[in-house]
Amino acid sequence: MKGAIIAVLVVVALVQLMAMPGEAVGCGQVNSALAPCIPCLTGAGTAPSAACCGGAKNVKALAPTTADRRAAGDCVKAAASHYPNINEDSASSLPKKCGVEVTIPISKNTNCHK
Repeated sequence: MKGAIIAVLVVVALVQLMAMPGEAVGCGQVNSALAPCIPCLTGAGTAPSAACCGGAKNVKALAPTTADRRAAGDCVKAAASHYPNINEDSASSLPKKCGVEVTIPISKNTNCHK
């Protein structure tokens, strides 16, 4: 019985951590989703991994509204500032390589609030 109660509490805690529709996207979610992309964006890998593309698709799913996309864009830019060796061409081609449609160009200079 104790195990069942603990399992229920864990599920409730996980649900609380998930973004609910209409809530702002958290940078922790975006950073975790895109972490597998760092090798291909910094030149350590040539093509994005399946985990990277899955993360990119996850970020798109997390950001259905304009406000969410702006928040996600800000998160990506903040994270990118910690990796000065990100290749701009790799970053801009990542959505296409992963089959993810984006409405703004991917660049560290992109204004996410336009």
